[in-house]
Amino acid sequence: MIEDQASSLRKMNQSRLIKVIAVTGGKGGVGKTNVTLNTAIAMAKQGKKVMVLDADLGLANVDVMLGLRVEKNLSHVLSGECTLDEVLVTGPHGIKIAPATSGTQSMTELSPTQHAGLIRAFSELRSQIDVLIVDTAAGISDMVLSFSRASQDILVVVCDEPTSLTDAYALIKILNRDHGIFRFKIVANMVRDVREGQELFSKLSKVTGRFLDVALELVATIPFDENIRRAVRKQTAIVDAFPSSPASVAIGQLATKALTWPVPAQPGGHLEFFVEQLIASKVAGR
Repeated sequence: MIEDQASSLRKMNQSRLIKVIAVTGGKGGVGKTNVTLNTAIAMAKQGKKVMVLDADLGLANVDVMLGLRVEKNLSHVLSGECTLDEVLVTGPHGIKIAPATSGTQSMTELSPTQHAGLIRAFSELRSQIDVLIVDTAAGISDMVLSFSRASQDILVVVCDEPTSLTDAYALIKILNRDHGIFRFKIVANMVRDVREGQELFSKLSKVTGRFLDVALELVATIPFDENIRRAVRKQTAIVDAFPSSPASVAIGQLATKALTWPVPAQPGGHLEFFVEQLIASKVAGR
């Protein structure tokens, strides 16, 4: 039945394609959420309608980082109390944020029915978007793998720490061997300079090239920048608070580059399937 629905959807006008990007990393503390939020805002500054899905369903922090007041979150959507549109909060430059909940164990391990409910919630979304960026949780849980393998592009954020490289390799290995994902985009974060970022990428490439059949691409080298901490303390994005800082410039370049990545015509997983439903519902409503 799902295959039949997908087939019929693909025959419809898909003039409004939506880019779906997962930002992940395996290890916590690599700056994944900062990369997510600032990239989203940088895209919005270029006139794109962007939504951020806080997919850290047990330890939400996207809204906290921006100092946004949240009254309802995804747990209320899953319980049927409200629609996804009703929980969305508006961030800087009009980005939409789907907030997760914090400290609720049941949200960290969604059942297949709840997962389907989350997808269904997006299919009923009325807000128009050009880009959906999924900020996954740390680790390699089923939920992280599910969101990652369903996205069109996977950004793996790494920093120059042995544990970061080890965890990133573990994530890439599982997605490759168990789920057939071959292409990964790498963001070298909090590095001293471009050279260190390239060396970090080389370390990861050597180990994946030795044991896995994958293609890695270094898409951004973001320097360590004290202004990031200042922005976090101010609960604002560095691309707004310090737009000329080295990290802001690098993130702006990443956002521009990401907007050029093609959107596949064929669905590659659950997230792309509900995005197709979203496209179809918009076409039908015109």
